[in-house]
Amino acid sequence: MTDLKGLTPVKMVKRSDFKKRSRRVARYFSESFKKEKVREIERNLITVSQVSKEYEVSGTAVYNWLDKYSSFNKRQVRQIIEPMSDAQKIKELRAKIQELERLVGQKQIQLEFKDKIIELAEQMYSIDIKKKLGSQPSSGSGSTEINTDGV
Repeated sequence: MTDLKGLTPVKMVKRSDFKKRSRRVARYFSESFKKEKVREIERNLITVSQVSKEYEVSGTAVYNWLDKYSSFNKRQVRQIIEPMSDAQKIKELRAKIQELERLVGQKQIQLEFKDKIIELAEQMYSIDIKKKLGSQPSSGSGSTEINTDGV
């Protein structure tokens, strides 16, 4: 079969060309494993989504573990389940510090460059560009009226 222009052959797709879904193997986790993961979640060492991804278990199942094994649940204490783990927070804060240090470094280089340009301009034109603290502003170059005579 060809496309409308008759130039390029087009292959027909058959049902057998698609991948068949494999059935998920039923897995069972021990009660001690579930309790350990619940304790880690309660201590904010890991999140529900991380447990779900790492052990290929549904988030619903992990929430069921929390409902069943959580010490907070037994004491009627509310807990925010999905906070960012401390390790992840530290990692992000370190990255932010590095970025800020990089920006401060860039700004410092820019300041040093501007100071050097001012210094060179002062030497070249024999004038004091940097105003000294406490110095009086200059009186200027005279009249500010526009000269329309061309003189």
